[in-house]
This record gives sequence, C-alpha cells and structure tokens, in this order.
Amino acid sequence: MTKRFFFPAGVALLLAACSTVQSPQDRLTVNDQKIDAIIAQMTLEEKVEMLHSKTNMSSAGVERLGIADMHYADGPFGIREEGQPNGFMSAGWTLDSATYFPTGSALAATWSKEMAYLYGTGMGTEARLRGKDVILGPAVNIQRLPVGGRTYEYLSEDPILSAALALEYTKGVQDKGTAVCIKHFAVNNQETNRGSVDAQLDERTLREIYLKPFERAVIEGGAMSVMPAYNKVNGDYCSENEHLLNEILRGEWGFKGFTVSDWGGTHSTMGAMLHGLNVQMTGSNYLGQPVIDSIATGALTEALVDEKVRQILRVRFAIEAVPEDVANTKMTSQPECQDIAKKVAERSIVLLKNEGMLPIAKEVKKIAVIGQNAVLKTQSGGMGAGVKALYEVTPLEGIRKRAGADVEVTYAPGYKNFPGRRWGPAPAEPNPLEAAAIDEPADPALLTEAVALAKDADLVIFFGGTNKSIETEGSDRQNIDLPTGQNEVVAALHEANPKLVTVLISGGPTDLRQLEPVSPAIVQGWWNGTEGGTALAEVLFGDIAPSGKLPFTFPARLEDSPAYAMGNFPDPNGAGGDLFSLMFRPDVLKMSPEERQKFIDSLPKPVSKYTERFYVGYRWFDTKDVKPMYAFGHGLSYVEFEYDDLKAVVGKDAVKISFKLENEGSMPADEVVQLYVHRIDSKVEWPAKELKAFQHVSLAAGETKVVNLEIPLKDLRYWNETTNAWDLEHGKLQLLLGSASDDIRETAEVTI
Repeated sequence: MTKRFFFPAGVALLLAACSTVQSPQDRLTVNDQKIDAIIAQMTLEEKVEMLHSKTNMSSAGVERLGIADMHYADGPFGIREEGQPNGFMSAGWTLDSATYFPTGSALAATWSKEMAYLYGTGMGTEARLRGKDVILGPAVNIQRLPVGGRTYEYLSEDPILSAALALEYTKGVQDKGTAVCIKHFAVNNQETNRGSVDAQLDERTLREIYLKPFERAVIEGGAMSVMPAYNKVNGDYCSENEHLLNEILRGEWGFKGFTVSDWGGTHSTMGAMLHGLNVQMTGSNYLGQPVIDSIATGALTEALVDEKVRQILRVRFAIEAVPEDVANTKMTSQPECQDIAKKVAERSIVLLKNEGMLPIAKEVKKIAVIGQNAVLKTQSGGMGAGVKALYEVTPLEGIRKRAGADVEVTYAPGYKNFPGRRWGPAPAEPNPLEAAAIDEPADPALLTEAVALAKDADLVIFFGGTNKSIETEGSDRQNIDLPTGQNEVVAALHEANPKLVTVLISGGPTDLRQLEPVSPAIVQGWWNGTEGGTALAEVLFGDIAPSGKLPFTFPARLEDSPAYAMGNFPDPNGAGGDLFSLMFRPDVLKMSPEERQKFIDSLPKPVSKYTERFYVGYRWFDTKDVKPMYAFGHGLSYVEFEYDDLKAVVGKDAVKISFKLENEGSMPADEVVQLYVHRIDSKVEWPAKELKAFQHVSLAAGETKVVNLEIPLKDLRYWNETTNAWDLEHGKLQLLLGSASDDIRETAEVTI
C-alpha cells in the first residue's frame, strides 16, 4: 500500500495565513512551533539522516513521523528524466518526457519579466507532476567569460537584468507549489578547475555584481533553498563559507530555508556544519556518522543539528509532498507548458544584422538550408543538465512547415559536427558527418554539395554556431571561434549566392569577424527549446517581428573581454580535472575513500583574481572605449521605434521617468527599452554607464504608448568598503534611454 504524507498547508494556504509577515522569507517560519514539536520526537540518528542524500536525487524525511523525503529535480531549463537511484543513468520510464524550455541565455534575451515568471510556472507545474519538491535552479551566475561552459544555463552579464529575471522565475516556480534551489552561490563564473578554484575579489564587486541576482531572489522572491557553488570565494569553499552562508545569506538577507551542496561539493564535517550547509549531496561521509561522532566528543552540539533540521522542515512544510500514487501518472510535458516554451522562444530571437534579407520575401520560392545546426537537437548533450523532451522542433522542420507546399526547401549538412567528449560507448561505425577535431577544416565534399544547392536557390540560410558538447558543464571553451570550418563554408556560400542569412545556434557568443562581412543578415537563434524551430520560422518569415536583445556582449576579439584583457583568464596552470566528473570516473571509483580524497586534494588549487572588478561585460567595453562586435542590449526589429518626450523626476524612494514610444512600422512589434545611468563629476569610481531599468513593450502598428520606468534609489547605491555598508552618493546623474547600450536615443539629468 502506498504511504501518503500530509502536511498542514500547501503554498497557497501558507501565504494566506501569513498576510502580516514582513518578508517572503518570514513565511517559512509560521510552522516553527509544530516543527519544534516534531524535532523533539526525533532521535539524533533520524536528524542526521536528513543532512545528507538518501538517493542521487533525494534526501531523507522521517517515515515514522509522517515526514516525506525531499525530492530534487535537476534543471534549470526542463525537468530531467528520472535517473537510477544512485546515478544519472536513465531509469527507462515512459511518462518522464518533459518540456524543453529555452536555455538561460535565451530566456535572458527576452528581457521580459513576464516571460521569466511564466517560465517558472511551467517548470513548477511539471515538477509537481513528477513528484518533485525542489528544482535545482534557476542558475543565475553572472556571465563573466565569453567562453564559460555554462553561459547557456546562466542569464546575463548584468546584475540588474539577471536579478529581475531570477526574481520572476523564482516567484513563478514557487507559486506552483515547488521550491527553487537558486544556484550556484556564489561567484561561479568558470568551469575550468571549478571544484578547486579560489575566486578572489573585493567586497564592492562581490556585492554589486555577483550577489545581486541571489539577493533579489532570496529577499523579494522568498527562494526556499540555495545551492553553494563548487568553487572557493576568497579562500573558503562556498559550501562552508561563513561570509556567504551565515553572515550574508542568513544574517543580512534573512534566509530561513536550507542550503544543499552541489553534487560532490562538500569538503568537511566541521566546515560544513559550522558555516552554513544543511544537506550534503551526495553521500554521507561528512554529514553522516562524523556528525554523530563530533557531538559525542563535544566538537558539535545537537542544538546545531536541530537548527539545520528546522530549516529543512520549514521547506518541507511549505511544499506539500506529492503522494507516490499521484506522482508520475501523467506525461510530464504539458500543452500549456509547451506554449510557454514557444512564447519565450519567440521573444528571445535576436536580429543582429539585416541588410534587406529579412523577413523572407514572398517572391522566394526556393530556399537552401545549409548547416548541421539546422537539424541537430539541443535538448541534451555534453555534461550536465539536459531534458528528455517529449518533442523538439528543429529549425529545418520549422522552416519546412512554415514555408508550405509552394516553397521548396532543400538541405545540405555543409560541415561536420564536432561531437566532443563521449559519455557513452563509441558507435560501432564512425559517423562520416562527425569531425575528429574542433578546428578541423571544411570538408571538400560537403562544401561542394552545399555550394551547388546555394547556387540554385532564391535564398540561402546558413546555420552555424556551436553545440551542447562544445558549450558544456565541466569545461570552458578554448576560444569562441566557429568550429569545423564554418567560416570557410559561409564565405563559399556568399560567393555562390549573396542572398544569404546566417542563423547562429549557440548558448554563448561566437567570433563573427570573418562571418559578419559576408553575411547580409545574422540571427542569434540560441538553444531555444521544444518549439525553437517553430519560433525561428515565424521570425524569419515575418509572422512576428524579432524583439530579442543580447543579454551579454559579443566581443570582436576574445582578447578584448575584461578577464582576458587583464590576464585573469585562462589560468596558466591549465585544468586539473573536474570535481563532478571525477565522481563517475571508473579509475577514481576504484579508489578507497582515503585514496580518493588524497587524489582530490592533489588537484591544482588555482586562484582566479577578479582585478577587472565591476568592469564586467559592457561596463568594461564602454569605459575602456573598446568597440565590440555587437553590444549588450543590441537587437534589431522589422520596424523602427521613435523615442520622445523624456521626463524625469526624483521622488522619495525612486527616480521616475516617462517617455513616449512609437511603433513607426506597419506590423505589431515589441521593443525592449533600456535605461542606463552615467555619473557626472562623481567622487566615487563608476563604470561609464550601468543598466538600471528596462521594460519589454508591445505596440500595434503605428501605436504610441507612454512608458513609465523607475530606478529605486537603493539600486543607485554602492558598497562603501570603508564603512562596510551600502551608501548613496549624492550628485548629478545623466539618464541614458535607448534601444541598446550603444544606441541611446534620449538623455536627461537629475540630481540625487
């Protein structure tokens, strides 16, 4: 007989009962008296069982007291298929196919708080169908490096944009009765040596740039759990970092939920117990029997264990457990969630360049689609998060369906695909469309075939970019070059037929210095989820106007980006093996626990110095007057927008502005308005400009709207390292209103 676990309230009842509490975090404490009564009935062994993994994706409750286990769902862009209890290998279920949502950088390219909230509701809905209590996401770290292996998972190089989207994602998930586990806290900006690197940075940079998305999700969104990152910050591992976990997260931000380590990211018993970790994932070698032993010797107290259990149970009470006979009885992927994925994809597509090639003209009757990225699926691949999608519409499928019977669409692979590291057995026969090296030159036979199709077409659409093996958790890219001879292919296509559109399918930026001069139109198409091909076709054919904006800078040269320009990356000592992948390496698994720890301790202990400070992304390019390939916030439309009548006033708590925005085109279109600030005659060091407000605005053809924006005065503060507190500098501000960081349309001055 299936056991059912009952809890006093679900999230809706919990919120209704807490209308008088002061913050979203305080909502977690309303059941503390009941929780304390439960803790009083628990044995020490039962309490400690809750502090570590039970299976690869769960931690224990207390069955005899009706406390259900905590079940985790890997994310953050789709509920991962069910794995075997002690690993990530598929359990072979049939109802765990989920909706593949656009990845993090695609969501960020919408610049839409509404889309971030809807995205969260979709994730929360499908997590409940699977019986999951906690989603391991959103992933909100700042994109410091163009080569970052998890750029596709993260949101933006800007803290204001990332924070706004992280907040809405969090609210969306938790409004559906699932907890978020916001990650990776904090300063997780590289995959190279991520398990041992010490990110060293000053307090102002930490506060203003790298903590901002976490801060808003925790304080305003009420994020119920937090995942410390693998890396160290200023000398201490994040899973036992007193400053991050106890002083800031719990102390200053008032966090009342629980922390769970990244898989394999716990490093000691005393460090974790004393400095803020609640749950070790996976294993019990630190937060298992050693905790009981430490209490026996007096090194730890049972009261400390009680507090950690209390924090876990707060979330357990807030999130109603799904009974086993209810979970996994419906297909995970739901039509309403597929629709959300489509809406996000439609708004994420960025038109980088357009010299009259788009939208596709009605006169076009023959289209040559060239490039394997038109047919390769992106729901999984490489190492890390992936989705067993119920379906995925590829770009070629989307184009063919939208083109209809009157338009002939031909296809050629054009170049070989680089498969990267294989995680399963090698294929019995080599794949003739796979390259042996990432920098392998264009294949002559494939190139000849592609050129022949191009010459015979009215329009050529070249699909380039990367794949999920090139941009992957566990390693950073060596460069941002287009792989496997793609530049050679696109140059030959342009020579054969100058009516050429390039669509880049990638999670992060690519080097476009060779491609840009020979491609009259360029589109950034992202890894855009289950309906990605449908959304892309709608934009290419002009059913909808593109409205996506770049959430990070596309540098002209990798060496122009700040961490490279300052010599802070890459580490000259190279990579020393990834901590997570070591957990599954056969040779490491054969070691005794003592040998394994000795091996891990022998890995390089590199330092990453953040001497570029808060000059991240566009802040660096604008301040140093370095011209990028495409600027932060850049994105064209099929219409022109007129900005006019900017007015600004300083209120008690915010700078309030209003202006008129007109769609001067003949079709409906969305614009993302962006408000930056520049400090005039400041005594404090600042970047040349900083984003402080934005809004995604929809306009009918010819429509004019009055748009209102606010900059809270708290978002104009800086971290004063002398007083170790937030401070507001008084003086003049120049307000810069525009369509991109390098496309300012209106300015005004105010005095704070």
